[in-house]
Amino acid sequence: MKKYVVIIIAIVWLSACNKNFLDRRPLDATTSDVFFETPDQMRTYMNTFYNSGNFPKYENHGSDYESDNQVTNTPNQRLQGTRTVTTSGTISFTDVRRINFFFDNYKRVEKNHTLTQYQQYLGEAYFFRALIYFKLLQSYGAIQVVTKELGVDSPELFNPRDPRNAVADFIIGQLDSAATYLTADKTSGAGRINRWIALLIQSRVALYEGSWEKYHAGTVFGVDNAKPEVYFAKAAEAAGKVMDAKVYSVYSTGNPQSDYKNLFALMDYSTNTEMMFWRKYDNNLTGGDPDFTNDRFYRMRTPTNRTITRQLADAYLCTNGKPITGNEQFHGYNTLALEAENRDPRFYQTIATPDQVWKIQINGSTENWSGAYAQLNSAADYNAPSGYIIQKGYNPNLVYHVQQYEESPGIIYRYAEVLLNYAEAKAELGTLTQADIDKTIKPLRDRVAMPNLLMAAIATDPKWEFPALSPLINEIRRERRVELAAEGFRWNDIARWAAADELIVGTRPKGFKASQIAKNPFPVDEQGFLDPFQKSLPSGYGFKLGRDYLNSIPESEILLNDKLKQNPGW
Repeated sequence: MKKYVVIIIAIVWLSACNKNFLDRRPLDATTSDVFFETPDQMRTYMNTFYNSGNFPKYENHGSDYESDNQVTNTPNQRLQGTRTVTTSGTISFTDVRRINFFFDNYKRVEKNHTLTQYQQYLGEAYFFRALIYFKLLQSYGAIQVVTKELGVDSPELFNPRDPRNAVADFIIGQLDSAATYLTADKTSGAGRINRWIALLIQSRVALYEGSWEKYHAGTVFGVDNAKPEVYFAKAAEAAGKVMDAKVYSVYSTGNPQSDYKNLFALMDYSTNTEMMFWRKYDNNLTGGDPDFTNDRFYRMRTPTNRTITRQLADAYLCTNGKPITGNEQFHGYNTLALEAENRDPRFYQTIATPDQVWKIQINGSTENWSGAYAQLNSAADYNAPSGYIIQKGYNPNLVYHVQQYEESPGIIYRYAEVLLNYAEAKAELGTLTQADIDKTIKPLRDRVAMPNLLMAAIATDPKWEFPALSPLINEIRRERRVELAAEGFRWNDIARWAAADELIVGTRPKGFKASQIAKNPFPVDEQGFLDPFQKSLPSGYGFKLGRDYLNSIPESEILLNDKLKQNPGW
């Protein structure tokens, strides 16, 4: 892999041209000689990393459109392989500078306060610095780690980048510190982060780096002195600590036909056992603030080109715990209703089917999805390139649907990921036992009344996505795909598994049988399935394996330093 240096101050201040501008402090902070003298000042500063302009951008929840799980009416450029090098612009290190400002100045609080009075905010600072760097690692690979606020003449600006595994180690270390200082209280999940969230993210980072080092070995993205097993062990350790604490559990009311769907449509998670962190929207507090606009339910009333692929739909097992291929329980594709029969209930709790209630009017009257189903592709709002309409995260009660200022909560972290990270890490280490599966995969399947995954009786699937890997790894990955569908994990999973050659290159997203709908502006394949990109991508996605796993570095930054090199393939 080629090397480059991220030029921190040049990135942050590239548009500035005079020294007075360059010397300014962050606009959301007072001068350092009077700030951070009290825990309240520390809290105020850390609050800026929670707001909608900061915190969610370190997350990936909300959609899988940059993957094989979901599709709109336009091919994704990364998957298509048509991105070009940016000639201008920067990699934003603004938040690196902002968080380092905190670390450079927070110790003045020690004059009049003990550690116990401010350690929560110190833990948050470590947590957010880890999130910031993890996002950069996922986007650009190896980067320069800077832990102090730099000046315009700092020699560190021209240091070479740190190896990606050194960056990963730094992130994991930051999360160790975060877990040390953060509260162990569960809280309502909508206030401040806690120790268990830091450990969740540590398991995510370690699993990501371990997978990357294992599956990209021998490629231009490989890592010198790779030790994936070290990261897998750390991922299992961190997830295990959360599990052992027994602070969280899988949400279930005992109704397998609706519990999974309802989890994502609740209006409050304050007492929810699975939700680790979520965003609360309260118009009495934030109404009119553009940073807090929200209208998820309102937008989901019609598909508007937001659809799920048949590739994802086919991943759902039948209720006997076996894949659909050659399964007598699978009733085929002629109608969506038939396709949903005898399937893992997460199928029809993720994908809308014609018989479900789609709208509950304020007067209590109901309308099922067949009304929208009959109108598919009849107008822009009803365009559905694949036909499979997502309902995960949708609440049909129209009293909650408000354009722009809706109070539907935003899910950020949930306990299911902890369980899946643990199971995958142990499987990669070759140490996963049936007892491990019983405490990770089984609770997720129990929620929807699906049979447990039995290591000694895994049903062969001739269409496994990863035929070169073990049946156990294939099924662990399937469970992850199904449980976390449309939550924004899929691209990062494909990237860390180096799986674009199996899942993306030369493929096109497909949909359900076109014969089910009266109007259809989209192409149809030779078997009668919707094939929306048949004309625009006749040879399928052109994802470039030696390039597109990472983003390019803007050429304008490369010109600033002779040590800055472009990423592979660009």
